[in-house]
Amino acid sequence: MVAPAISPEPEVTGSAARPRAWVAARALAALGAGALVYLSFPPRTLWWLAPVGFAVLGWLLHGRRPRAALGYGFLFGMGLMTPLLAWTGIFVGAVAWLPLSALEALLVGVPCMAIPLVTRLRGGLVLAALVWVAGEYLRSLFPFGGFPWAKIAFSQPEGPFLHLAALGGTPLVAFAVALAGLGLGDLARRAAARETAPRLLAVPALAVIIPLAAAVATGPLVGTDADAGEVTVAAVQGNVPRAGLDFNAQRRAVLDNHVRRTEQLAADVRSGAAAQPDLVIWPENASDIDPLRNRDAYQLIDKAAKDIGVPIALGAVVIGDDKLPRNTVILWDPQRGPVDTYTKRQLQPFGETMPMRSFFRLFSSAVDRAGNFVPGDKATVFAMDDARVALVTCYEVAFDGVVRDSVRNGSNLLAVPTNNATFGRSEMTYQQLAMDRVRAVEHGRAVVVAATSGVSAIVRPDGSVSKSTDLFTPAALVERVPLRTATTIADRLGAWPERVMVAIALAALVVAVARARRDQVK
Repeated sequence: MVAPAISPEPEVTGSAARPRAWVAARALAALGAGALVYLSFPPRTLWWLAPVGFAVLGWLLHGRRPRAALGYGFLFGMGLMTPLLAWTGIFVGAVAWLPLSALEALLVGVPCMAIPLVTRLRGGLVLAALVWVAGEYLRSLFPFGGFPWAKIAFSQPEGPFLHLAALGGTPLVAFAVALAGLGLGDLARRAAARETAPRLLAVPALAVIIPLAAAVATGPLVGTDADAGEVTVAAVQGNVPRAGLDFNAQRRAVLDNHVRRTEQLAADVRSGAAAQPDLVIWPENASDIDPLRNRDAYQLIDKAAKDIGVPIALGAVVIGDDKLPRNTVILWDPQRGPVDTYTKRQLQPFGETMPMRSFFRLFSSAVDRAGNFVPGDKATVFAMDDARVALVTCYEVAFDGVVRDSVRNGSNLLAVPTNNATFGRSEMTYQQLAMDRVRAVEHGRAVVVAATSGVSAIVRPDGSVSKSTDLFTPAALVERVPLRTATTIADRLGAWPERVMVAIALAALVVAVARARRDQVK
């Protein structure tokens, strides 16, 4: 049952209230619209359901009062977030999943509350889409450092809207999808109301056509050439003994698995069954035994590096002089051993860190499983043969600025070591792979995804997946990939497209509120 503070209120025509059944139907439609957007996310390839969901949402929000719009937006958010984030409760239950879904849904409701106000202004559909982008920006910052997991761009790795990531990153993709969907909804609403005059239909029709046409036209502009040469990469997926929160207790077994699979790859190279890689990427948490302090772990990794004969970038938990852990990627040279490190900068709340630990312990003792990791403070590029490898560890790939800083630090290849074993066979790993594919196009880089338990993948600069693994299967992907130093327009513009869109949205909201108050006075 929806709390009264955000429950949709009936429209009033004169003194007669709409029937409660009509309000209930609208509420169900809002939930359904959110579910349509959820279904557009991988592992499905139904990218076109996202604009359809926005079409239903736009129709529902038309003419709504702010309180009612907040309620419908919240329900839309619940329809989207509850199934999308189900993986958060795989091993800790609904105590994590449902509150997170409700909070994210409420943050979806906030921009929805503003959409009916700005659509009354000239260019209302465009302004409404900009308000949606502003809402995504809010969710990337709040709470606990932000949670941008459900960005609409991450639902589009299969559709034409993906190409727009090379021009303006994830905010431009979200703007285009929202605008096309809201335009479609306005067309349907006007047709149902028999408002079929060409002048009335022209604006919503253009709102649908222009984003789609721009996305299709951008496709040929997405750079994929190897302007800095090519390298052969290997992504090693050693697998874990079993899924679950206790996978860290299997630290030695996980390390042994990755050493063993690398040595098998080396044997395959010697026999001619596999190409000799120029560099190897191991996953996040491949060695949760600190190899810089533990001699056994050091020797195992060093032996694997010497066996394959090329540098390995491996995820490890490293203990600092302050006795606190760091989620670190170590560059391991076959002759010189560990020569460089990258420490994860954007830590995962409720996993690597635990905000308000004592408070949340009142609801579940599982909070004590969360770590006390120390974040890094700089982007690092590893020199591995001819490759200059930008590193983005797992959760970081959801954050625009973190990825951008890494890529723009002199890279020609992007690597994403990740660990999804905690989330079992859920959709989480496919959702994250979609982010990797969007980042490939956004930054014009091939992406090497190495996961402990899958899905590992090689992603081309156009966002296509050339090779991938199954879940919970030891594997090594070997592929020749292009190196690219060219910067996309999105890289050159940086955060400015999002800043401008958010600023316009806020300015429009201020004008709309002022106008509404002035009309009330009259």
